[in-house]
Amino acid sequence: MGEYARSLAIAQGAVAHWPQAVIHFALSRRARYAAGTPFPTTLLDSSPTFHSAAVGELIRTFRPDAVIFDNAGRTAQLRAARASGARVIYISARARQRRKAFRFRWMRLIDEHWIAYPRFIAGNLSTLERLKLKLLRRPRVRFLDVILARTAAAEAAEAAPAAPAAKRQAYVLFIPGGGTAHPGARDAVERFLAAARGLARRGVATRFVGASAALAAAAVAPVTEPATLSLFEILPQAELAGLMRNARLVVANGGSTLLQSIACGVPCVAVPIAGDQAGRIHQCVRAGVALAAPLDAAAIERSAAELFADDARLLAMAGRARGLKLADGVEVAVQAITALLAPA
Repeated sequence: MGEYARSLAIAQGAVAHWPQAVIHFALSRRARYAAGTPFPTTLLDSSPTFHSAAVGELIRTFRPDAVIFDNAGRTAQLRAARASGARVIYISARARQRRKAFRFRWMRLIDEHWIAYPRFIAGNLSTLERLKLKLLRRPRVRFLDVILARTAAAEAAEAAPAAPAAKRQAYVLFIPGGGTAHPGARDAVERFLAAARGLARRGVATRFVGASAALAAAAVAPVTEPATLSLFEILPQAELAGLMRNARLVVANGGSTLLQSIACGVPCVAVPIAGDQAGRIHQCVRAGVALAAPLDAAAIERSAAELFADDARLLAMAGRARGLKLADGVEVAVQAITALLAPA
């Protein structure tokens, strides 16, 4: 779900901080999550990026105190937000969107620029970016690090290393994602599932979380799964975070779930399923907190089995993951909004 999942987590964090806050989403009615959004929503025929007139009218009618554009938006939409008197927040999650946000035209419109990933992934501000900020003295730039339930990182840090007996009962958690089918990886979820089944047949306790055509078919014509394999459909973020915190090892794609697992102090096997994920995984491997594997069921299974059995390597990776001290992006966002909307 990408940007929507991040925005939803920030919105829920805002309501937890300000129970009387009024939140409104603009979404494509074609998005599979649109009908289940737990906030008032304006539904458009496609991405709000392509409906500047409708977005502008929504802003003029709703008159928000702050507008958050998550990795999307047009100049006309940012101008509409400024004209309404709202504070403008832009989240960049890719290099292209970051470059757009650092154009002088946009910098004059944006109050806060949040970079979606931690510095070791996204990179520090460049000399040119720092020069532009010095010249304009705006916007404020923050790194969100990782969007995670507020207590997840703290609980992971407090957890003592598992005793040998407990480790034998630990599990490997597979989280393939799969909200979008990417070119060259349209069967990614099925490959993750095949790897999970193979690992479970080795006697390793394995849990798989994700929507899969194979799972849907199994519901109609049940198949005999290994006794060590537990299958779950898509879970709420809080439940998924709990599974991450308690896993011995997580197998994920190179998206947000990878960083969430690392923030929980859990080693990862990371598999790229989208074009921008290989670079992110490379940075995590360089930091010593993840092991890369290709999108191949046998290779994923083999990598997970070898790492699962290597106590020393797992403990070292977990220690390095905790040492990154990744911030909870929801908390960063709420604190930023608090400062942005504070009376002058």
